[in-house]
Amino acid sequence: MEFWKLFFVALMPVLKVLLITALGTILAIDRFNILGQTARKNLNTIVYFVFVPALVYSSLAETITPRSVVRLWFMPVNILLTFVIGTVLGLLLVKLTRVPNHLHGLVLGCCSAGNLGNLPIIIVPAVCKQSGNPFGDVNVCTKNALAYASLSMALGSVYIWSYAYNLVRVYAPKVCNEAKIAENSMENPMSITKTDAENPSTCSTGLPFVSAVGDKSQSQDHDKNFEIHSTNSDHENTEETQKGEMMMEQVKTLVKRMNLKILFTPCTIGAILGLIIGIVPQFRKVLIGDKAPLHVVEDSVMMVGYACIPVMTLLVGANLIKGLNRLGKQFAVVVGIIVVKCIILPGIGVCIIKGAIRLRLIHPDPLYEFLLLLQFALPPAVALSTITQLFGAGESECSVIMFATYSCAAVSVTLWSTFYMWLVL
Repeated sequence: MEFWKLFFVALMPVLKVLLITALGTILAIDRFNILGQTARKNLNTIVYFVFVPALVYSSLAETITPRSVVRLWFMPVNILLTFVIGTVLGLLLVKLTRVPNHLHGLVLGCCSAGNLGNLPIIIVPAVCKQSGNPFGDVNVCTKNALAYASLSMALGSVYIWSYAYNLVRVYAPKVCNEAKIAENSMENPMSITKTDAENPSTCSTGLPFVSAVGDKSQSQDHDKNFEIHSTNSDHENTEETQKGEMMMEQVKTLVKRMNLKILFTPCTIGAILGLIIGIVPQFRKVLIGDKAPLHVVEDSVMMVGYACIPVMTLLVGANLIKGLNRLGKQFAVVVGIIVVKCIILPGIGVCIIKGAIRLRLIHPDPLYEFLLLLQFALPPAVALSTITQLFGAGESECSVIMFATYSCAAVSVTLWSTFYMWLVL
C-alpha cells in the first residue's frame, strides 16, 4: 500500500483522539468547569472501577481461546522490554540533565511506563474501521484489535502498579503513611490529596516494599531473636533453629509489608475473569455466543465497556489542563523525555520486533505485530499522575510532562503508526 494511504489511515484515529481530547480540555477550563476537579475524580472512579474492567473482560472473554493465549505469549515479554529499556534511557537522561533528586522517580517512570491501555484500545480498533485498512475484514480486525488492546491494557496495569509505582516510590523524598495511602488509592484511586504528604509527623524515607509506619514491636522481636541467637551460638542445632526462625520472621514481615493488593486492580481482575471465561470451554458455552443461555450478561457487560473509550479520551484532555500554565519550567527534562518516548524507544522497538519475527518468536499476524511495535511509541501512562499524587512528589512537573508529550504524540504516533503498518505488510 502507498505511503500516503497508510499515513491517512493512521492519521484519522489520532485526529479523532485529538478532537475528543481537546473537547475534554475545553470542558475542564474554569470558564465552563463541566469537568472540574470533583467531576474528574468521580468520572475517573467510574472509569477505573466499572468501564475499564467491563471492556477488558468482555473483549478477552469473546476473543481469547487456549490457542490464542499460546500465540500471544510474547506480549508480556515485549511490555517488560519497553519498561526496562525505558528505565535505562531514563537513567541516562537523569545524568545528562542533572534532574533534581526528588524528580528522579518521575523521570524514570515517564520514560519506562507507556500508555498501554487508553491509546491502543482507541487507536488500533479505529485503524481497523478505516476504509482501506491494511489488516483485512473490518469485523474480524476490530474484534482481534479489541482483544489484543485489552490484553495490553491488563498487562500494562500490572506493570505500571508494580514496576513504575515502585520506581517513583524509591526516589520519593518522603513516603507519607504509605500503607494507608495505598489502601485508600484502591478504594478511590482519584481522590488522593496532599494533606498526608505535607504532614511530616507521619512521613519517613521511602524504601521499596517497606511500610512507612515504624513498627516498634517488630524491631523488638528482631532484637530478641538476635539475643537468643548470640547466647546459643555454641550449640549448632539451636543456632540453626534460630537462623531458620529469623529467616521465617523476615519473610513474614516482607510479605505483610508488600502491598500485593495494589497489583490486583479492577482492570487486572477483569482480565483474569475474561481469560477464565475465554479459556474454559464450559464457561464459554454458557456466556459467549448468540445461542449461549446467559449471553445477555456478556452483551450487557460489553455495552457498559464500550462507554470506556470516549470517556477515557475526554478525561485525558481534562487531566492535561494542569500542564498548560507550567510548560516553560523543566524544559530540558521535558525535551529529553519527548526524545526518549517519541524517537529513541520506538526505533529500538523496531529492532526488537523484527529480530523476534526473524527468530519466529511471534506468530505471523500483521495486526499483532503492529500492536507490539506501537507499544514502544506510546506517550507516558496517565496513571503516573495518580502515582505522583500518592507520594506528593513532582505533581506539577508530571502535568507539564503529560501536556508536552501528548501534544508531540499527536505527530509522532501518526508517523510511527504509518511506518509500522508499512513494515508489517
